[in-house]
Amino acid sequence: MQKEYQTITEISGPLVFAEVDEPVGYDEIVEIETPSGETRRGQVLESTSEYVAIQVFEGTDGIDRKSSVRFLGETLKMPLTEDLLGRVLSGSGQPIDDGPEIEPEERRDIVGAAINPTAREYPEEFIQSGVSAIDGMNTLVRGQKLPIFSGSGLPHNDLALQIARQATVPEEEAEGGEGSEFAVIFGAMGITAEEANAFMDDFERTGALERSVVFMNLADDPAVERTITPRLALTTAEYLAFEKDYHVLVILTDMTNYCEALREIGAAREEVPGRRGYPGYMYTDLATLYERAGRIEGRDGSVTQIPILTMPGDDDTHPIPDLTGYITEGQIVMDRDLNSQGIQPPINPLPSLSRLMDDGIGEGLTREDHADVSDQLYAAYAEGSDLRDLVNIVGREALSERDGRYLDFADRFEEEFLQQGYTTNRSIEETLDIAWELLSTFPKAELNRIDEELIEEYYHEEVAEEVAAD
Repeated sequence: MQKEYQTITEISGPLVFAEVDEPVGYDEIVEIETPSGETRRGQVLESTSEYVAIQVFEGTDGIDRKSSVRFLGETLKMPLTEDLLGRVLSGSGQPIDDGPEIEPEERRDIVGAAINPTAREYPEEFIQSGVSAIDGMNTLVRGQKLPIFSGSGLPHNDLALQIARQATVPEEEAEGGEGSEFAVIFGAMGITAEEANAFMDDFERTGALERSVVFMNLADDPAVERTITPRLALTTAEYLAFEKDYHVLVILTDMTNYCEALREIGAAREEVPGRRGYPGYMYTDLATLYERAGRIEGRDGSVTQIPILTMPGDDDTHPIPDLTGYITEGQIVMDRDLNSQGIQPPINPLPSLSRLMDDGIGEGLTREDHADVSDQLYAAYAEGSDLRDLVNIVGREALSERDGRYLDFADRFEEEFLQQGYTTNRSIEETLDIAWELLSTFPKAELNRIDEELIEEYYHEEVAEEVAAD
């Protein structure tokens, strides 16, 4: 039975406080009718026997003490159907693409059900993003949560679109071979209208929209709506993965805007702030999102997450990237210096990490030389980068011939391996072939992280001869 009150006592930012005569369920959905007849949706954020605090999804403008509050007796649910693929929804889950109304097969609570740890299947199947810096050195696997750490002004949106267009599960990696289907859930939070138009133009132009569900929360939409957008997206992903057997890649951008919404709501509730004013429970809140990635035994589908966040002031010790790093399995780091050099995408492999990479590469998974090549590339690029600092002090003339090779390798690595643009889709074979061409600029004795049999099979003698001749 629905309960209705006209007892609003206070409006504070995105929150409405109302008196009640009996307890109301936490997270219960609320409809608020303004004196002008407009209906707004909200959710119970705090409940006692005397009052409730309601967060209003569409904003509190126009709501006053004469407005009526109606409690619907249920939590927020996402209408789910396979026909959601190809649709564009608002941040609150309403269609905004002029398409037909959603006719759901079922409705699910957006909080989701935690995956039983004993039922989790270990992530170890390769996902090909088509981006060499990711596939070759920080490989993404199905069921993993691998965030992208970016900064203000860096092209993380271009990288997000590139991954959304290109990501696939190679047939030989998929269980049952060609029977595996791939879908992308794209959740945008707090983006500008210009960014939203760029996203949609790219999705429609490339045809990626056909296998995608897009949730779009804009910068001028209410901040409180950002707290439900990722939950709607992940509920959709879980349905497609575990009911319809899709391999689902969830891209969430920008998690910084999501955390700012948490801080705004916490301030309106007059909560005691934690680090830098963010709520003390932000770690737990982020974990409830990130931990919804994974695989379940006996189910063919999987949910893989790539959350994107912009680090305020490029500070990786800021609470948002800091807490994200504790929960997730690594990070892809975008670099401002590489971006200023024109490297696209400007991914720096040195601070980047994929903790599950070793389980998703190697013999029988991508290619037998993948693990060794990745280790050798990392070591060589790290040494070349260190030598750049030395050159600034003593000059190149003071370097040995060996040091000069590593310095030249670092330059070529950036220009040929990292640099590929946002429209080039490289297979893992192409990525590893480029890597071997670069590594072949070293004498075989320098390749001390690669098995000798692999060197004999893949080493490019003609490249080594050209370098020797120079």
